[in-house]
Amino acid sequence: MAITVYCDGLCEPRNPGGIATYGFAIYRDEARIHSGRGVVGEGPEMSNNVAEYAALHEALLYLKREDLTEEKVVVNADSRLLIQQMRGTWKARKGLYLSKYKEVRRLQADFKDVGFQWVPREENREADALSRRAYRQHLGRRMG
Repeated sequence: MAITVYCDGLCEPRNPGGIATYGFAIYRDEARIHSGRGVVGEGPEMSNNVAEYAALHEALLYLKREDLTEEKVVVNADSRLLIQQMRGTWKARKGLYLSKYKEVRRLQADFKDVGFQWVPREENREADALSRRAYRQHLGRRMG
């Protein structure tokens, strides 16, 4: 019985330099066991890649808190950069996301079996919607 994670991030209204938000959904078999969303930050240090890694970080933190590190975990994302770097196919050398990448790598070491799979955006709609909802809520707080 595997755990499936869908994660996504965005940086709007400009990338880089906008408001970075994330969303993730976690499933065991066909049942959603948790979802989350939030704001990473705003300004010149933010990018969509920072947000993508923040989504993965928050999902793995939840799984660790719930003592699910011994379970097989499959992470699905529509970010080729995140998937290829986490698989070790592409190197992470520089970029605004580098510190988040390192945080995720440290956290991943606590897990027995984590795999990474690229999925088309259409298969990542829930995580995308959660990141967009976090963005809209943040804008509403700024305006209100």
